[in-house]
Amino acid sequence: MAKLQLSIALAVSEQRSNLTRLILDGTVSPDGIDLMPSDVYSGELIWRQVRAAEFDIAQMSVPVLLMLAERGDSPWVALPVFPFRDFHHTRFQVRQVSDIQQPTDLHGKHVGVAEYMMTAAVWSRGILQDEFGVEPQKLTWYQERLESIGKEFGYQAPAGVSIHQIPADKTIATMLAAEELDGAAITIAGTTLLDRTGVSVAAQPRIRPLFPDPVAENARYFQKTGISPINHCVAVRKSVLDRHPWVALNLYHAFLEAKERLIAPARDLVESYFQFGYLSLDDRRGLPADPFPYGILANQKTLETMARYGYEQNLTKRLVSLEEIFSPNTMDS
Repeated sequence: MAKLQLSIALAVSEQRSNLTRLILDGTVSPDGIDLMPSDVYSGELIWRQVRAAEFDIAQMSVPVLLMLAERGDSPWVALPVFPFRDFHHTRFQVRQVSDIQQPTDLHGKHVGVAEYMMTAAVWSRGILQDEFGVEPQKLTWYQERLESIGKEFGYQAPAGVSIHQIPADKTIATMLAAEELDGAAITIAGTTLLDRTGVSVAAQPRIRPLFPDPVAENARYFQKTGISPINHCVAVRKSVLDRHPWVALNLYHAFLEAKERLIAPARDLVESYFQFGYLSLDDRRGLPADPFPYGILANQKTLETMARYGYEQNLTKRLVSLEEIFSPNTMDS
């Protein structure tokens, strides 16, 4: 029997640590499915999916899926496959000469962001508020994207939050250099249909991280909360699953295999450190079986925190449940 042909788009080139890359290059193939792959930057990909639903399967924003689910007409069903994670609050950059020494010093400051409602920005604001008391309405935000995902939804920021549009002849990087901004929350170094900074803001002179030791802050936050912030999941066209419900689990198992193939060599390398005694057996007991788990159960707190942030930041008008966005046959995974 001929395989089902489905198009798939993932942001592998943009995110080198993307755990789905063996799916995109064909090393791992889902049973019964012939994938037609595309490698697309994530912001552009999500924007294109919201506007035109170009791909049958795609890396997608969890906040976008929450917003669509609340409307009750989502054309997508999510799989608990999480290609990429990051601690976005420690990506925050400020000008070297700024008087910003701690997170609450951001109050009263002008801050750039690629897009106010993008996943990374939602995480950054939520964590800074939960952990350090940074109130988004006490900052003035400057959004770089002229075309945006939020525009497609008619998104309105919460009352009291001020967002200004960066004009086409400027970018976050140029405004930082001109001292028109005090810092930047989330920027995109690549140039896409949405993004135009074109450079890494963090690599620019006279810029420093908000957290002097980002890795230490990442570890502190994770040890305290158990949350490893999820950027995106993978979503499948609902009409495909309506006709072929087996596709969800076949895809899910293929993504699991692809991740395991990437992680296994690193696990074997770490094992040699124990064999030679460079690391103690006590250290081994502290290692998780899988640092990047898929499935709902291992990620429930993280996903529910994102749903809460979506509600608090006015992406949704109510708290959306995980059952409303994920495939039913993956809820026990």
